[in-house]
Amino acid sequence: MSTTKEIKNHIASVKDTQKITNAMYLIASTKMRKAKSELDLTRPYFNAVQQEIKRVFRVEEKVENKYFYPASGEHELPGSYGYLVITADKGLAGNYNQNVIKKAIEMMNEHKNPKVYLVGEYGRHYFNSHNIPIEKSFLYTAQNPTIERARDIASILMDAYNDGTLAKIFIIYTDMRNAVVCETKSTRLLPFHRADFIVPDSTEQKVKTPFEFTPSIESVLDNIVPSYITGFIYSALIDSFCSEQNARMNAMDAANRNAQELLDKLSIEYNHVRQSAITQEITEISSGARSMKKK
Repeated sequence: MSTTKEIKNHIASVKDTQKITNAMYLIASTKMRKAKSELDLTRPYFNAVQQEIKRVFRVEEKVENKYFYPASGEHELPGSYGYLVITADKGLAGNYNQNVIKKAIEMMNEHKNPKVYLVGEYGRHYFNSHNIPIEKSFLYTAQNPTIERARDIASILMDAYNDGTLAKIFIIYTDMRNAVVCETKSTRLLPFHRADFIVPDSTEQKVKTPFEFTPSIESVLDNIVPSYITGFIYSALIDSFCSEQNARMNAMDAANRNAQELLDKLSIEYNHVRQSAITQEITEISSGARSMKKK
């Protein structure tokens, strides 16, 4: 049985750990609120860009562009597929990182010669330790998602797509649906499916007076699409960052509860040991007194 000193030291150690987990919970909560507010400020612009792409297809549904699947409906394109995998720089966030990596590995196994574009130190360490080649690693992006970093990522991916290095580009990230549920998602960035932008007749009126595009519809799309891709990547970075902080909050909250349960058990054990020591001392004093009395 442990002594009272050992139990007191154990209690002090658990309390110190509890202070750390509580501080990490508060920090994660603050970071998540800040990131969500930044995303809310920039989202209207990228929603407007999406509406402009829809407007193009309201004028001409059969428009051909390199960023869209062929109008014939051919979806199996030859070439390498690129995967933008968004993980965290740190652990202590439950199964947040493991779910993203598991999803990425499953998708990469479906095609030959996958090319990995990685965000997050955790993912970089995993792929390096498993000897999986990394095409490009974007440092410091997971903990500091900004529109500038999203634009840099979009530029590199689109250059690889435009020169034929990549036939398709997928992004694998975590979507925070609410404060309780976070879902690992995979979305095709390029090429687009034109059905995603064609508005059904029942929801929006057809264009009676055609818009004029200068110099052409294809040129307009070539200029709009990079902004749309940048916005989607930025949203995914922020969404993943919020999901990471939410996962860390849940993990730290669970750690706090476990620490409190352990403290309660240690307090009971400490009282039992202390009471046993007191009882033993009383017994020894009583026995000594009786022995003296008999003498």
